[in-house]
Amino acid sequence: MKQETLLLDSILRCALALVAVAAPLAVARAAAPFSLREIAPGVYAHQGQTSLMSRENLGDIANLGAIVGDEAVAVIDTGGSLIEGRAFLAALREKTQKPIRYVINTHAHPDHTFGNGAFVETGAVFVGHKNLPRALAARGDYYLAAFRAQMGDALDGVTIVAPTLTVDQSLTLDLGGRKLLLQAWRTAHSECDLTILDENSGVLFAGDLLFLQHVPVVDGSLLGFLDIADRLASIPARQVVAGHGPMPAPWPKALDDERAYLSRLTADLRAAIKKGESVAAAAKEAGAEERGKWRLFDDYNARNATAGFAELEWEAP
Repeated sequence: MKQETLLLDSILRCALALVAVAAPLAVARAAAPFSLREIAPGVYAHQGQTSLMSRENLGDIANLGAIVGDEAVAVIDTGGSLIEGRAFLAALREKTQKPIRYVINTHAHPDHTFGNGAFVETGAVFVGHKNLPRALAARGDYYLAAFRAQMGDALDGVTIVAPTLTVDQSLTLDLGGRKLLLQAWRTAHSECDLTILDENSGVLFAGDLLFLQHVPVVDGSLLGFLDIADRLASIPARQVVAGHGPMPAPWPKALDDERAYLSRLTADLRAAIKKGESVAAAAKEAGAEERGKWRLFDDYNARNATAGFAELEWEAP
């Protein structure tokens, strides 16, 4: 009997050990193989899932990119986990062995920055909006704790990596025979939005200043977002990679649906404020006409409306 008990204990310990080893592997296998396709000569992009970040998708919900010049490479956003960042780096190394000179973050949100750690050892310079270091310092620990709760061990190894090169208004980066124009914007989707235009190909990486199919998310200023959605149209691009959604898309037509949504939301909120409605009532109805046009609408629209209401109620009558 004692021998049987010892045997059962031994089997249990082995089983637990196997589970401990297998769990991270199961997470790694949960995601589909990382795809990186060439959308223009020397311009590569990865389309994330239109979903919320989760353990199952490893945070792979944002569009990412890489641009290859004669001498070096620039990476644009790195994904929502260290696992995804490493998969991105491995896929990129299959395309080119040129040195990665820059890692550019379009803004601070975790689905675009949590993969940064995978690129630290490449020696790349991390680049972002002038407000990005402040945003990461203020929110980084909160992001890690909040997303750990929903992603578990898929978030293992993630660190907050801030830029050492920042953009105040605009900056040109040279990859050797290929120049990238980086432009910093006023508070809109967030307080630290940056766009990247590859002047050779005419491909614009818009970050989350552009959403396609995925409902736009307002984490900065509704009025700023609406203003910039109009101003972006003047960028001389031919096609665009949005922060979320199908890519590439024709430019500037890709802006149409986003502008319609932001305009409808703004108009509805102004009408609700004029009628004296509460923020809770306005959040239920504002923008509802757009519901059928967007994915994840019910996950974000009420939050957008609440933020917009707080901003618009202080407008001069």
